[in-house]
Amino acid sequence: MGALGACGYGSEKKDDDTGSSAVPAAGGAKVDGLDKVKVGYFANLTHATALVGLRKGGPIQQELKGTKVAPYVFNAGPSEIEALNAGSIDMGWIGPSPSINGYVKSHGSNLKIISGSVSGGVKLVVNPKKIKTLNDVKGKKIATPQLGNTQDVAFLNWVRSKGWKVDAQSGKGDVSVVRSDNKVTPDAYKSGAIDGAWVPEPTASKLVADGGKVLLDESSLWPDKKFVITNLIVKQSFLEEHPKVVEAVLRGSVKTNAFIKANPEQAKNTANAALKEETGKPLPAEVIDPAWKSIQVTDDPLASTLNTEADHAVQAGLLEKPDLKGIYDLGPLNKVLKAEGKPAVSAAGLGSQ
Repeated sequence: MGALGACGYGSEKKDDDTGSSAVPAAGGAKVDGLDKVKVGYFANLTHATALVGLRKGGPIQQELKGTKVAPYVFNAGPSEIEALNAGSIDMGWIGPSPSINGYVKSHGSNLKIISGSVSGGVKLVVNPKKIKTLNDVKGKKIATPQLGNTQDVAFLNWVRSKGWKVDAQSGKGDVSVVRSDNKVTPDAYKSGAIDGAWVPEPTASKLVADGGKVLLDESSLWPDKKFVITNLIVKQSFLEEHPKVVEAVLRGSVKTNAFIKANPEQAKNTANAALKEETGKPLPAEVIDPAWKSIQVTDDPLASTLNTEADHAVQAGLLEKPDLKGIYDLGPLNKVLKAEGKPAVSAAGLGSQ
């Protein structure tokens, strides 16, 4: 069976394997008697729940009481899936395409999606001197973060909707698809090596700050302008062995999302402080302000959109038609939501219960 994504760009551990640099515990008894929970995420604004919720003294650590959070930062989805498979992490925030890939490659045995996190925050940004209309994209060089990643699949599907043809593997065709790490895409844009990029925030707003123009916001292509860009996954064996830890992380995630919605400016500053820790410098206002406005945190995993994204990957030739039945286990999340007085969310027929 085909699978999304090639190899990852590698991962950078924020914590060593002993947990010596783990976020200090909030105090109290260890949940399930566990010393620490190893959690992965990206240093992207589309991982806002993690950036805000995993901060020292944040809602996630508060819910975990005496169990420490050991955070790991990744550059790409496939490397995070590899870490999950190897047991290097127990849970993680990640995009839908690597989630699908990991589930399909393991024949449904290695992970479960247990919550939503973020919708939106993906844009097609172009050089306005070279591309003035959507039709002008034909014949140009457009970057995506990685072969088979969530944005790559979305761009290939958009190209197909225009009636243009591109070989998914090579990226050659009516449009040249250039797979480029988000870290180097702004430099590639400034050098003229690419004419635009279909990328997540804050890379999109970095390109705009460098003179690019937003030609298309991906949210405009989806019903209600909502689509999953980040969800929370857990290793199945960890979920079975430590359900109370998983539930604590979910409570912290739900409380983090509620905080972000109620305090957008404070949450934005908290996220930027986290990015400064991860990357060495905060984002300037001209980048983070528009980027932050384009993302929406959500507890709902928007399961129907994940199914659609899988269909897009199939149509692009990157994936054989997968059986995603059971990829979600939303029982723990719905238990948390009920306790918070919030409505239950749906697995769109793809749940394990």
